[in-house]
Amino acid sequence: MSNTKFIDQTQFHIIGVMSGTSLDGIDLCYAHFVFDDSWTFQIISSKTVDYSKHWQDRLRTAIDLNPIDLENLNSDYTLLLSKEIAAFIHTKQVDKVDAVCSHGHTVFHQPDKGVTLQIGNLPALATYLNQTVVCDFRTQDVALGGQGAPLVPIGDALLFSDYDFCLNLGGFANVSFQQQANRIAFDICPVNIILNHYVKSLGIPYDDGGKIASSGALCLPLLEALNQLEFYKLQPPKSLGLEWVQTDVFPQIDAYALEVNSILRTVVEHSALQISKVLNFYHLENGLITGGGVFNSFLMQRISELSGLDLPQADASIIDYKEALVFGFLGVLRLKNQPNCLQSVTGASHDHSSGYIYFPEK
Repeated sequence: MSNTKFIDQTQFHIIGVMSGTSLDGIDLCYAHFVFDDSWTFQIISSKTVDYSKHWQDRLRTAIDLNPIDLENLNSDYTLLLSKEIAAFIHTKQVDKVDAVCSHGHTVFHQPDKGVTLQIGNLPALATYLNQTVVCDFRTQDVALGGQGAPLVPIGDALLFSDYDFCLNLGGFANVSFQQQANRIAFDICPVNIILNHYVKSLGIPYDDGGKIASSGALCLPLLEALNQLEFYKLQPPKSLGLEWVQTDVFPQIDAYALEVNSILRTVVEHSALQISKVLNFYHLENGLITGGGVFNSFLMQRISELSGLDLPQADASIIDYKEALVFGFLGVLRLKNQPNCLQSVTGASHDHSSGYIYFPEK
C-alpha cells in the first residue's frame, strides 16, 4: 500500500470475499453500502463457489507445508481467487466496483505466538482483477497484541444493531454483543470444523440437518472431556484455530474409537452446551444466527432446548453471506481510514483501521 488517499464518500459498491475453516467454499457477495447518519446495506447478488476435492485437500493440509510449498500455495490460491472473482463479476454483470475486499483463507492462527496467515492476499490479486483490493485484515491486529479475531463484530455493531447478539455457526461458533459502551466478541467452541471432519469418512461433505448426529448415542465420558478443555476456562478476548483442534480435540475424540454417528452426537451436544452457557451467562435473547450450522436442525434444536431460547430463522442471504458481506464492510471502513478492529473485541492495544490496500499495477 503506497500513497493511499482515503476515500471520503458515503456510498460504496463492494465485492466481499470469504473462505472459512470448514472449507465450504468461497463466498462472494456484491453489496451496496450507504452512510446517512448510520450505515445500511443491500446485497445485490451473491454466490458460493464450492472447492474441488483437489483444493479441499490442498487447503486442509496447508498447515503442514514447508515455507517454499506454502509460498507456492499462496500464489496458486491468489490466482484461484482472482479467477473466481472475475467470473462472478462477469456472470453477475457487475458494472461498478469500488473495491474487492477479501479475507483470504486461514492457514495459521496462533495469536499468542504473534502468528496469523491468510493466503490469497497477495498484491497480485489487484493486478489480476484490475480492481482496488482491500485484504489481509488480521495481521495488523495480531501485531498490536490482539487476537486478530473475531473481526466481524464491527459489522454486527454498525449493520445489525437491532439484535441483542450475533451468533455465527461456522467452522467455529463465535458470538458478538454490546456490553455497556463496548462491543464484546469471542470464539465459543468448534462446530463444523469437527463435524465435517468426521462425517467425511462416510463419503459425504456434511451431516444434512444433523440427521446422522441425531441417530448416534451420546458418549458422556467424551462429552465431559471436551467440556473440560482449558480453552473454556479462559476469559475473552479469545479465539480458536485449526491447530488447537488438531492438538487438543481430535486426539480426545479418537481415543474413544466411537462410531461416526456417536461422535457427531457428542460433538453436537458439546457445542450446544458451550453456546448455551454463553447465551445464558450474558443474558442474550434476541439474536441473529448465521453460518452453515444454522442448517443443522439438530444442533439448532439442542441449542434452543439447552438455552431456553427461541432461535428464529434469519433471511437466507444473511445466513449464507453475512461474513462475506461484513468483510466487504471492513474494507469500506479501511478505505475511509475508520476503525474496523475493536480493542474490546480482540484485545489489541487500541482500536485501529486494519487491512492492506492494493491497486492494479499500471
